[in-house]
Amino acid sequence: MDRRSGILLPISALPSPYGIGTLGREAYAFADFLHAAGQKYWQLLPLGPTSYGDSPYQSFSTFAGNPYFIDLDLLAEDGLLDKADLENTGWGGDPRYVDYGRIYDSRFAVLRGAFRTGYPRDREAVEAFRRENKWLDNYALYMAVKNHFGMKSWLDWPDEDIRLRRPEALERYSRELAEDVDFYCYLQYLFFRQWNALRDYIHGLGIRIIGDLPIYVAMDSADVWAEPQYFQLGEGNVPTEVSGVPPDYFTADGQLWGNPLYDYDRMKQDGYGWWIRRVEGAGKLFDVIRIDHFRGMESYWAVPYGETTARNGRWRKGPGMDLVGILTQWFHDLQFIAEDLGFLTPAVHELLEASRLPGMKVLEFAFDTREPSNYLPHTYDRHCVCYVGTHDNETVMQWREQADKANVTMARKYLGLSEAEGFNWGMIRGGMSSVADTFVVQIQDCLGLGAEGRMNTPGKADGNWRWRLLPGEASPALAKKLYQYTKMYGRI
Repeated sequence: MDRRSGILLPISALPSPYGIGTLGREAYAFADFLHAAGQKYWQLLPLGPTSYGDSPYQSFSTFAGNPYFIDLDLLAEDGLLDKADLENTGWGGDPRYVDYGRIYDSRFAVLRGAFRTGYPRDREAVEAFRRENKWLDNYALYMAVKNHFGMKSWLDWPDEDIRLRRPEALERYSRELAEDVDFYCYLQYLFFRQWNALRDYIHGLGIRIIGDLPIYVAMDSADVWAEPQYFQLGEGNVPTEVSGVPPDYFTADGQLWGNPLYDYDRMKQDGYGWWIRRVEGAGKLFDVIRIDHFRGMESYWAVPYGETTARNGRWRKGPGMDLVGILTQWFHDLQFIAEDLGFLTPAVHELLEASRLPGMKVLEFAFDTREPSNYLPHTYDRHCVCYVGTHDNETVMQWREQADKANVTMARKYLGLSEAEGFNWGMIRGGMSSVADTFVVQIQDCLGLGAEGRMNTPGKADGNWRWRLLPGEASPALAKKLYQYTKMYGRI
């Protein structure tokens, strides 16, 4: 990767009058902001449809786009919606935070109206889109059946025949729920039509898109329902073990993620075709793919299904270079980043070295006075991506207030931080000036926000993924200041 820098801002966090960020006018405006600021990367979180908990890392599909992100103004301009209907709908009262409950209640009702108007007109184009995207029929039927059963997880569907995908049931539900299947197909057609236009605009500005590939898919997803043979499932397709991470200094019980684990032996039999299809889908969205929880490729923590914490798990061997090598060699037009944070064993370091992927360095992890840290900038080589903090971290101003005072003092001394420059800008300077080829900062840290700007707190079930940028905060003055830092440290 060349010496460049970028901003981390999820689509959900863009301003909009409809309760959540979308692929419309404000997304184009933020791309213009990045260009004016001299940035070459826009880093996003996963773009899939979110389920319970609203996490982009727990999606109903690894291939589909989130219907929440379909821009309603663009639909109105296309004649699919009446603007008056949008103005008379409740989207949430606080422009700083997403109200997911309100969005869920209002968004799909409006999109149903767009479907009734647009699907007859666009039918041929939608059918062509279906033929080009082989995953779509399974996803649309899964969503239609899920909606039919009150949005229950497919593990709880009362009809075992459709839960286990018996052919007669697939045929019957496809026929009986045909209109809903068409609806969910149409939403994906609209999403990707808007996404492709936005992506082309971003590329036209010389900006590339970094996106996350979650290491696991959700249990309650079309991916597991449609292809259970690729997962560690027992009788009735119930998991035998699920994902998580073991107890550590920060979490005494570990983290119980609950995703189904892959049957890597079965996947290897067809050359990891499932993963190739998955990354091919991500390549339709992103130019650079960050492989989430990369250490799980070497070994992963498996927790017996039904446990309430991750304490009683065990380490199991992952696919290693068998899989990583296939992905990096197959996709010549994609670049990858390894999310190699956390406690890494020598075997994980060996896998990272063998893969030749850049790892991550997080400045908020650098200043631990208890032990030497390889996150300190003087320890970097060029082949890495430096962050002030990620979406899972405190904002840098929150870190200043909540971290051990000795660690904050060390950061001040190491980076020469001053009140005149601003603590957040000094930390940004520390990353910008490092030898790391790529530097990424959250927009919240450019704005100097505190705890109110945090995007996610790992292990906390509620209140995450809600923060949003307010109109005008990505200002010309902020772009100018970012440009000056970016130019000073050779990242233009």
